[in-house]
Amino acid sequence: MATRVDPAERLLDLLIALRHAQGRLTRSDVRASVNGYRDAANDVAFERMFERDKDLLRQLGVPIITEVDPVHEDAVGYRLDTAGYSLPEVTFTAAEIGVLSLAATVWQDAHLHGSAHRGLTKLRAVAAGAEPDAHLGVALRLQPAETALGPLLDAIGARQAVTFTYRTGSTGREATRHVQPWRLLSRDRGWYLIGHDVDRDAPRVFRLSRVVGTVRTTGPTGAFEVPEHDAQSLLAVGAGVGVQAVLAVLPERGAALRARAVERRGERDGRDVIVVETDDDASLAAEIASYGAAVLVIDPPELRESVLQRLRAVASLGEVPRG
Repeated sequence: MATRVDPAERLLDLLIALRHAQGRLTRSDVRASVNGYRDAANDVAFERMFERDKDLLRQLGVPIITEVDPVHEDAVGYRLDTAGYSLPEVTFTAAEIGVLSLAATVWQDAHLHGSAHRGLTKLRAVAAGAEPDAHLGVALRLQPAETALGPLLDAIGARQAVTFTYRTGSTGREATRHVQPWRLLSRDRGWYLIGHDVDRDAPRVFRLSRVVGTVRTTGPTGAFEVPEHDAQSLLAVGAGVGVQAVLAVLPERGAALRARAVERRGERDGRDVIVVETDDDASLAAEIASYGAAVLVIDPPELRESVLQRLRAVASLGEVPRG
């Protein structure tokens, strides 16, 4: 018994046949040569299948032209408008490839690193003379803690519930959460999950950097519908602002911090004083510490101490033991 051809496979085979045909294809040509149409029980069933497939291809933007033989008007054929179907040549300047190379570094430590790297390799192949290394010295990266990003993306696509251990920002306590994931959004260099907390029976926002360990899927796929909601408003309410940091920054330094500043308070001792808000003081402390002496924390004291602890730990790595 012959295996029935999937409709999607039949549609693809029809497109391939039209694309490679030397001239036009008649209905009899299609029925005899395209995989799947021989499954039709009779002429009426074939006509119905073929008309549905043609309409679907046209809806997808494939320009199918119907041609009638000027001598034999009953001989109707079909072909592709190759001029309308072919895409123009893709070209990029060396500078454009450099910018795309910089953008790809955002995903260096994240789940999508492989996809970004493959895409960039293909783009470089069509741009001779590209110099991506010309932009070295500027680095945009996701923190390694965002490893939850990939599993959550998959769960959102499958509409499947997840469970994970989450560390709260206010107390630092860890607890297991059961969530129906709705959306992933980025704000202030952090990624947030918006979803329905099953245990609390309410929408909640979770910062991915506070997800501890592995994200696991639970239950069947297609288990829930994502409601209509203003994701940005929910994020603003749910994420909250835990820390308002007053920083003293050397001129022309700390560009990323300056870009996120919500207030500027003049100068102090030759430094620009800015205010930055965040709900993740640990991530902010790590970022400030990476600038070394270029950025000083004026307030709050807890954040200043957290930055100093990181700097002391780095300094101790270079100490030579005395014996």
